[in-house]
Amino acid sequence: MATNVRELRPKSGDLEKVTVNLGYVDLGHIDLMVHEGFYSNRTDFIRTAIRNQLERHSDVVKQSVARNTLDLGLRHYTRADLEAIRASQQTLALHVLGLLSIASDVSPELARATISSITVLGALHASAEVKAALADRIR
Repeated sequence: MATNVRELRPKSGDLEKVTVNLGYVDLGHIDLMVHEGFYSNRTDFIRTAIRNQLERHSDVVKQSVARNTLDLGLRHYTRADLEAIRASQQTLALHVLGLLSIASDVSPELARATISSITVLGALHASAEVKAALADRIR
């Protein structure tokens, strides 16, 4: 099987919706590029522009990730992970660039007992109860 196969479109669960307000002239330029066939649609243009900017500044991002000791990408904590942390009588200071996910079966009490602080540049997926329990610890 080929090893150079990559996913062209992320699954819908891998996406976060962002709303952007654009001026009419900028939007017209995007529509022109789509009409001329350079991009399949507005979203394709905007994603490509964002990826190009991220690539352009990748060295700065890498330095910042190292300096701030951020976990890069997806970080998921299960109930078992947090129970092991509690058993070791330790707490977590979580710093994530990407997606921090806390399993749906984690209770607010377990989350408060094991997570001392959360810094997320990206998205935090957790139950509303866990988010409320950690609200004073989220930066």
